Amino acid sequence: MFNAIPSSAVPPSAVRRVLPGFHLAMGFTVLYLSLIVLLPLSALFFKTLSMSWEAFWNTVSAPRVVAAYRLTFGASLVAATVNAVFGGVLAWVLVRYQFTGKRLLDALIDLPFALPTAVAGIALTALYASNGWIGRFLAPYDIKIAFTPFGIGVALVFIGLPFVVRTLQPVLEESERELEEASACLGATRWQTFVHVIFPTILPALLTGFALAFARALGEYGSVIFIAGNMPMVSEIVPLLIVTKLEQYDYAGATAIAVVMLAASFVMLLTINLLQAWVRRHRKEAR
Repeated sequence: MFNAIPSSAVPPSAVRRVLPGFHLAMGFTVLYLSLIVLLPLSALFFKTLSMSWEAFWNTVSAPRVVAAYRLTFGASLVAATVNAVFGGVLAWVLVRYQFTGKRLLDALIDLPFALPTAVAGIALTALYASNGWIGRFLAPYDIKIAFTPFGIGVALVFIGLPFVVRTLQPVLEESERELEEASACLGATRWQTFVHVIFPTILPALLTGFALAFARALGEYGSVIFIAGNMPMVSEIVPLLIVTKLEQYDYAGATAIAVVMLAASFVMLLTINLLQAWVRRHRKEAR
């Protein structure tokens, strides 16, 4: 029998790690990110630098482009907010309750991940067009969903819902229900328990799901172009505008619009990440 050697007696240099050391792993990480992320983004910026400042500004500030920015960011923000609310409710139901068909409902949430976006757009259009299964009941009331900005919001809600649900589910499953029971024993109402006990716990995950859904909606193309109508100044999204310029061989104009989109998205996502960090730090200090 061999005597076990205490881990404290083994020098750090003699400990054999399963994975390579920090320097090799970090070098591979930087190389991989450079090839997959940094180089394409650098090419985007370098292509834009071939334009003069006046040409760049005229391209990104054209009324048609500004309208597309306003619609894309506005619809993405609304869709992400809707998903944060109703996705949170759906995650709560899946975690806290047992009912018939739960596994089927849980599997359906991942459907937007597996379904090709073009197929999703065609299906939504078939549902909400004036002669569709749902649209025909709305048409007598002069309510139009397909081929309007509202239809874009419906498509973005569809593709963004799984991000919120799948982000919240693990947090709700690991939450300490004893705290909720203690809150109830102390006389707190259900609303007070939710606001002061449950919501602070799930807030970082909720912000993460919101950010993922928002980012996904900003770049969505396939499911939107079929239901949007693609009318300039009305229902034209930025990705479609970029594709249109590429088809016209205006590569500099397409990259200029993409750079503005990328910069605005980065600022908004950075703000959300900083807000997440502030919430976590505030929770630690409160403890």
